[in-house]
Amino acid sequence: QVQLVESGGGLVQAGGSLRLSCAASRSIFSFFAMGWYRQAPGKQRELVAAITSGGDTNYADSVKGRFTISRDNAKNTVYLQMNSLKPEDTAVYYCNANLLVDDYWGQGTQVTVSS
Repeated sequence: QVQLVESGGGLVQAGGSLRLSCAASRSIFSFFAMGWYRQAPGKQRELVAAITSGGDTNYADSVKGRFTISRDNAKNTVYLQMNSLKPEDTAVYYCNANLLVDDYWGQGTQVTVSS
């Protein structure tokens, strides 16, 4: 079992920045990948960014150049630095841990970007 706790969400004006954190209950060193997803009202959950155990990253086209995912294995934490935020980034952001044989989700954190 893995518990994931997200933090760092909130209300920000367009053009502003936020940093989301996802703290895992145990070592993330061997996890295949960790990622951030988001779900806006009335829309499907979508991948925002992911990072593998080897440090390879993948981003949704809509956030490339604005968001950066990183991981600190010593702190069992994954971060999502979000810059130049837009109103369309408004959503609940979820942390995901992919262990290949299992998949875990956090409870989500709300990000609201005002215009």
